[in-house]
Amino acid sequence: MPKPFREVLNSGEFVVTAEIGPPKGTNLESMLHHIDLLKDRIHALNVTDNQSSVMRFPSVSTSIMIKGRGGEPVLQMTGRDRNRLALQSDLLAAYYGGVRNVLCLTGDSIKVGDHKEAKSVFDLDSVQLVKMVRTMESGFDLGGNELEGAVEFCVGAIVTPEANPIEPQLMKFEKKVEAGAEFFQTQAIYDLERFKDFMKYARQFDVKILAGLVLLVSSRMAKFMNANVPGIFVPDELIDEMANVPKGKGNALRKGIEIAGRMIKEIKDEKICDGVHIMAIGKEDKVPDILEAAGM
Repeated sequence: MPKPFREVLNSGEFVVTAEIGPPKGTNLESMLHHIDLLKDRIHALNVTDNQSSVMRFPSVSTSIMIKGRGGEPVLQMTGRDRNRLALQSDLLAAYYGGVRNVLCLTGDSIKVGDHKEAKSVFDLDSVQLVKMVRTMESGFDLGGNELEGAVEFCVGAIVTPEANPIEPQLMKFEKKVEAGAEFFQTQAIYDLERFKDFMKYARQFDVKILAGLVLLVSSRMAKFMNANVPGIFVPDELIDEMANVPKGKGNALRKGIEIAGRMIKEIKDEKICDGVHIMAIGKEDKVPDILEAAGM
């Protein structure tokens, strides 16, 4: 059985997490393969919650499946799709199913997803979600009603170290810490010098920081993220490195794996932060290759 995630975070060990993206539908064969492939190679598996505002198989059910297959899940919860009643109800179901870790997110805009006619909820934002979890741990719901059995979670949140301007991010980071976040997984970072500056600030707080890394698969992908994803900045030298790969099947992907592995090794060797969160979106089977490239 895997160690509880909180125990790993506090052990001083270099922490590695990755993401599982549930499918759009009930064919779970590929997802279950990825769970079995990764559950014994990393410390925990995040389960995305209707990622990018695209309707998918539910994160609570997937997290419980991971637990049942011997893995350590991190349930992602956003405030975009559910009000506080539904969020609290899902948290009770997750806890009963053995899930003990939750990552609190506000959620992407409906406009970027595949149900543009849907109504956003946003009853609670990420800071309020963290407070909600801590309130339920005290034995009460947000309405002040006593629970017949409380919950206990290792609670995380996200931060965007390369946001520009950075000041609003730092203010929200501090609010999340004050609300009770124990660990942070960052938005994708590619400029380690800028990330080191953020870590100088973050080290004054008693929280664990995992650097987020999105696997690059082409120079076009890197340029797209720079132009369209707030808070992500891929330096020109990395874009050029991807662009100069000889044309051929799989060459760009291999280069992306090499870059991710190289960055993880540098983060680990220099003890820049407490671990990494690998986002190999749609290519979860490449996570072992990334770890191998990092010498892990």
